[in-house]
Amino acid sequence: MSEKVIKIKRGLNINLVGSAEKVLTKSAASATYALVPDEFIGVVPKMLVKEGESVLIGTPLFFDKAHPEVLFTSPVAGTLKEVVRGEKRKILAVVVEVSGEQNSADFQKLGAEATKEQIKEQLLKAGYWPMLIQRPFGIIANAEDTPRDIFVSAFDSAPLGVDLNFILQDEVENINAGIEALKKLTSGDVHFTHSSDVTAGAFAKVSGAKIHKIEGVHPAGNVGVQIEAVKPIAKDEKVWTVDVVHLSMIGRLMRTGKADFSRTIAVAGACVKKPRYIKTIAGALVSSVCGDGINTSASKTGNVRYINGNPLSGRKIEADGYLGFYNNLLCVIPEGDYYEFAGWAMPRFKKFSTSRSYFSWLTPKRKFNIDTNLNGGERAFVANGIYEQVMPMNIYPVYLIKAVMAGDIDKMEQLGIYEVVEEDLALCEFICPSKIEWQSILRQGITKMIKEL
Repeated sequence: MSEKVIKIKRGLNINLVGSAEKVLTKSAASATYALVPDEFIGVVPKMLVKEGESVLIGTPLFFDKAHPEVLFTSPVAGTLKEVVRGEKRKILAVVVEVSGEQNSADFQKLGAEATKEQIKEQLLKAGYWPMLIQRPFGIIANAEDTPRDIFVSAFDSAPLGVDLNFILQDEVENINAGIEALKKLTSGDVHFTHSSDVTAGAFAKVSGAKIHKIEGVHPAGNVGVQIEAVKPIAKDEKVWTVDVVHLSMIGRLMRTGKADFSRTIAVAGACVKKPRYIKTIAGALVSSVCGDGINTSASKTGNVRYINGNPLSGRKIEADGYLGFYNNLLCVIPEGDYYEFAGWAMPRFKKFSTSRSYFSWLTPKRKFNIDTNLNGGERAFVANGIYEQVMPMNIYPVYLIKAVMAGDIDKMEQLGIYEVVEEDLALCEFICPSKIEWQSILRQGITKMIKEL
């Protein structure tokens, strides 16, 4: 086991009101749970179960048309209540109503002697394969590939970030079992990166992987930053990434032979009355973890925004929506649905800014209540050097995003599109004075690259 300390100096920490306290509670029972196909990039779902049929935890609900071996399974036992469809019968959500005992479908217990094919088959059948994400492109890994390496980030540096060492404090055996399983899937190493502040807890007892310590400002916790710092992706190479919470779930599956989608998430943000950590199950109703604990007075208009994930790169959902498959955080922040007359001319002591145009720079330790207001509309996109200050990766973000907007495949490739996904450019979008939607533009470019290749 080797250790390497990675120091990230370029980036930006955004201190927000409403960080989760280290208090662990259990969520209220959710009547229904759902899988939302749009969460899985590039997946076109094909149903395997009809409405009204009974399912167990781990029963396949649908598969990906392009990759029929990749199954998406039920997080709970009960009855398939509804397949919610949109335009052109697009599947928007697959909803399961809880009933009866919460039994799992039977899978095989796999120990250290398990083969690569056994582990792969187990992950595919249990619906755990979507936990493996391929770089480049940030899509579900191809089961036929053998990655150069597998990277696990155990550090969340984003605004309102989750203390992963806290929520996984009792999961060290599962984490180590997950590492042993993943080692069979790669021709290289499993890299495990955690904060340099970690001296105790589960992460201090991790074994079997190459351990790296990281320190610095956001996006230090982004796995793309860690990959570039440890072992950058060369052309035609593929690496896989796994969320550390999913790593523990994979280990639990291997040790018990039972599918288990339970997890601990943080419910945080300025509009949450009691920001805390909650035990729940992936796909639960938002109302089951929030209840009546929403503080609308923190918003100027009384309206709030629910986000699966962090405020920079999370996915907006409705109050009656469901927790995401990938996120460890549900944040609730003020909606920015108002107009501020002559706001640019105000001293703005309570407004966050990366420049010194507001006097808030005089209080660097202040926590800010930032809403979703864009504070202006889209305007001319000029290169002014500010984006490189928050981009620790060795790419030119402005030139890359302009190449995407121009549809220039060769330039996109030369400028590093293989190295980044949306979260890696989220800070560029946040500080952008031109109000350009960096993340959605990047995904358009990645989609174009996938089609070309």
